[in-house]
Amino acid sequence: MADEAEQHTLPTLITGDDGRTVWSYRDWPNEARGGMQLSPRIDCSSLRLRRSGPGYAADWHVAGDPTLIIIQSGKLRLILRDGSSRDFSPGEAFIAGDHVPQGQVFDHELHGHRAEVLGEEALLAVHIKLTSNAS
Repeated sequence: MADEAEQHTLPTLITGDDGRTVWSYRDWPNEARGGMQLSPRIDCSSLRLRRSGPGYAADWHVAGDPTLIIIQSGKLRLILRDGSSRDFSPGEAFIAGDHVPQGQVFDHELHGHRAEVLGEEALLAVHIKLTSNAS
Protein backbone atom coordinates (compact mmCIF):
# COMPACT_ATOMS: atom_id res chain seq x y z
CA MET A 1 0.00 0.00 0.00
CA ALA A 2 1.29 3.47 -0.88
CA ASP A 3 1.96 6.03 1.84
CA GLU A 4 -0.24 9.11 2.22
CA ALA A 5 1.85 11.19 -0.17
CA GLU A 6 1.30 8.58 -2.88
CA GLN A 7 -2.46 8.08 -2.55
CA HIS A 8 -5.70 9.98 -2.26
CA THR A 9 -8.18 8.69 0.34
CA LEU A 10 -11.88 9.56 0.54
CA PRO A 11 -14.41 8.62 3.22
CA THR A 12 -16.97 6.32 1.65
CA LEU A 13 -20.43 5.16 2.71
CA ILE A 14 -20.82 1.46 1.90
CA THR A 15 -23.29 -1.28 2.73
CA GLY A 16 -21.94 -3.67 5.35
CA ASP A 17 -22.50 -7.42 5.42
CA ASP A 18 -25.57 -6.93 7.63
CA GLY A 19 -27.17 -4.47 5.15
CA ARG A 20 -26.46 -1.40 7.30
CA THR A 21 -24.62 1.64 6.00
CA VAL A 22 -21.12 2.04 7.45
CA TRP A 23 -18.11 4.28 6.82
CA SER A 24 -15.14 2.93 4.92
CA TYR A 25 -12.36 4.58 2.92
CA ARG A 26 -11.51 4.41 -0.78
CA ASP A 27 -7.90 4.88 -1.88
CA TRP A 28 -6.57 5.86 -5.27
CA PRO A 29 -2.83 5.71 -5.92
CA ASN A 30 -1.29 8.94 -7.16
CA GLU A 31 1.35 9.31 -9.82
CA ALA A 32 3.87 12.13 -10.06
CA ARG A 33 3.01 14.19 -13.12
CA GLY A 34 4.38 17.65 -13.94
CA GLY A 35 5.15 18.54 -10.33
CA MET A 36 1.82 17.30 -8.94
CA GLN A 37 0.36 14.09 -7.60
CA LEU A 38 -2.47 12.88 -9.86
CA SER A 39 -4.72 9.83 -9.57
CA PRO A 40 -5.47 7.65 -12.58
CA ARG A 41 -8.64 8.56 -14.50
CA ILE A 42 -11.81 7.75 -12.55
CA ASP A 43 -14.72 6.89 -14.82
CA CYS A 44 -17.96 8.77 -14.24
CA SER A 45 -21.28 8.99 -16.01
CA SER A 46 -22.84 12.33 -15.05
CA LEU A 47 -22.44 15.49 -13.03
CA ARG A 48 -25.16 17.37 -11.15
CA LEU A 49 -25.07 20.65 -9.27
CA ARG A 50 -26.97 20.60 -5.98
CA ARG A 51 -28.50 23.33 -3.85
CA SER A 52 -30.29 22.54 -0.59
CA GLY A 53 -31.54 25.39 1.57
CA PRO A 54 -31.04 25.87 5.31
CA GLY A 55 -33.09 23.36 7.28
CA TYR A 56 -33.09 20.74 4.51
CA ALA A 57 -33.23 17.19 5.88
CA ALA A 58 -33.51 13.89 4.00
CA ASP A 59 -35.14 10.85 5.54
CA TRP A 60 -33.42 7.45 5.48
CA HIS A 61 -32.19 6.64 1.98
CA VAL A 62 -29.33 4.99 0.09
CA ALA A 63 -27.22 6.48 -2.66
CA GLY A 64 -27.81 3.57 -5.01
CA ASP A 65 -25.16 4.38 -7.58
CA PRO A 66 -21.82 5.45 -6.07
CA THR A 67 -21.66 9.26 -6.06
CA LEU A 68 -18.68 11.49 -5.34
CA ILE A 69 -19.99 14.55 -3.47
CA ILE A 70 -17.84 17.68 -3.21
CA ILE A 71 -19.06 20.37 -0.82
CA GLN A 72 -18.73 23.91 -2.21
CA SER A 73 -20.48 25.89 0.54
CA GLY A 74 -22.59 25.21 3.60
CA LYS A 75 -22.27 22.22 5.87
CA LEU A 76 -23.78 18.74 5.45
CA ARG A 77 -24.23 16.20 8.24
CA LEU A 78 -24.66 12.49 7.46
CA ILE A 79 -26.24 10.32 10.15
CA LEU A 80 -25.96 6.52 10.31
CA ARG A 81 -28.31 4.01 11.97
CA ASP A 82 -25.94 3.57 14.91
CA GLY A 83 -26.46 7.27 15.76
CA SER A 84 -23.01 8.35 14.65
CA SER A 85 -22.68 11.35 12.36
CA ARG A 86 -20.06 13.06 10.27
CA ASP A 87 -20.05 16.68 9.07
CA PHE A 88 -18.66 17.86 5.73
CA SER A 89 -17.66 21.48 5.04
CA PRO A 90 -16.56 23.40 1.94
CA GLY A 91 -13.66 21.74 0.15
CA GLU A 92 -14.37 18.32 1.64
CA ALA A 93 -15.55 15.32 -0.37
CA PHE A 94 -16.91 11.84 0.22
CA ILE A 95 -18.42 8.99 -1.74
CA ALA A 96 -21.99 7.91 -1.03
CA GLY A 97 -22.04 4.33 -2.23
CA ASP A 98 -24.49 2.54 0.03
CA HIS A 99 -27.23 0.49 -1.60
CA VAL A 100 -29.99 -1.99 -0.83
CA PRO A 101 -28.47 -5.48 -1.09
CA GLN A 102 -29.53 -7.50 -4.12
CA GLY A 103 -32.77 -9.40 -3.54
CA GLN A 104 -33.93 -7.09 -0.75
CA VAL A 105 -36.32 -4.14 -0.67
CA PHE A 106 -35.57 -0.91 1.23
CA ASP A 107 -36.26 -1.42 4.95
CA HIS A 108 -36.87 1.89 6.80
CA GLU A 109 -35.57 0.28 10.01
CA LEU A 110 -32.32 -1.10 8.55
CA HIS A 111 -30.98 0.45 5.37
CA GLY A 112 -29.47 3.80 4.54
CA HIS A 113 -28.36 7.06 6.04
CA ARG A 114 -29.93 10.46 6.69
CA ALA A 115 -28.59 13.86 5.65
CA GLU A 116 -29.22 17.39 6.88
CA VAL A 117 -27.95 20.87 6.14
CA LEU A 118 -26.51 22.56 9.22
CA GLY A 119 -26.64 26.27 9.96
CA GLU A 120 -28.14 29.17 8.03
CA GLU A 121 -26.13 28.80 4.82
CA ALA A 122 -27.45 26.87 1.81
CA LEU A 123 -25.55 23.76 0.81
CA LEU A 124 -23.96 23.92 -2.63
CA ALA A 125 -22.39 20.67 -3.79
CA VAL A 126 -21.26 18.84 -6.89
CA HIS A 127 -22.56 15.27 -7.36
CA ILE A 128 -20.53 13.11 -9.74
CA LYS A 129 -21.98 9.66 -10.52
CA LEU A 130 -19.16 7.13 -10.65
CA THR A 131 -19.36 4.20 -13.04
CA SER A 132 -19.27 0.69 -11.63
CA ASN A 133 -15.56 0.20 -12.36
CA ALA A 134 -14.66 3.41 -10.48
CA SER A 135 -16.31 2.54 -7.16
